Amino acid sequence: MTEIWDGLTKAVELIISLDPEVIEIAGRSLRISGTSCLLASLICLPLGSLIHFHHFRGKRVLINIIQTLFSVPTVLVGLLVLVLFSRAGPLGFFGILFEPPVMVVGQMILITPLMLGLTISALSGVGQEIVDTATSLGASGFQTAWLVLREARYAVVAAVIMGFARAISEVGCAMMVGGNIKGFTRVVTTAIALESSKGELELAIALGIILLFLALIINIVLNRLQQR
Repeated sequence: MTEIWDGLTKAVELIISLDPEVIEIAGRSLRISGTSCLLASLICLPLGSLIHFHHFRGKRVLINIIQTLFSVPTVLVGLLVLVLFSRAGPLGFFGILFEPPVMVVGQMILITPLMLGLTISALSGVGQEIVDTATSLGASGFQTAWLVLREARYAVVAAVIMGFARAISEVGCAMMVGGNIKGFTRVVTTAIALESSKGELELAIALGIILLFLALIINIVLNRLQQR
């Protein structure tokens, strides 16, 4: 018990003193997860709108598949990315394995189904009368889609935030394709796993507190959006 308390005390000291290693790891996590979330948003928002506003055979099946992929294991995504970007893989010529860009790709693949499914759900929550009114007033298909997106903007932003939360909290994919290299690809979750396995509780607890703090901020933002 004393060991844990001492570790917690030193962890707080590391955070308060803005320990360079803690700041570096936290900053890298935010950059990688933020980039993957931004790129996934550029894919999911237009693709989700396309799926929602078009009726085609197999649409319900496609949505069910997307929703099933919400819970895809992170290690499975890591394995897929590892195979694709390994030297013998079809994308091995990029030479980015065990580098931050491939971690961004892995997190994009991981969070895309979640953000896509939540975007479709957000658009489905807009009343049909809004679409009918826009159409009756002569709005084009693009204008109608833009109007529905504006009506569902808080739910869409919540989908993006959920994607970011999923990205920054995963560990399996980051460990497999990033390699957990100190000063290069080490992020909050992989650092916690490594330091705790070494028995170095101070840094692990400090990073855990930061991760919990980020989760608290995300939860507060989501609650505010739900109230709106």
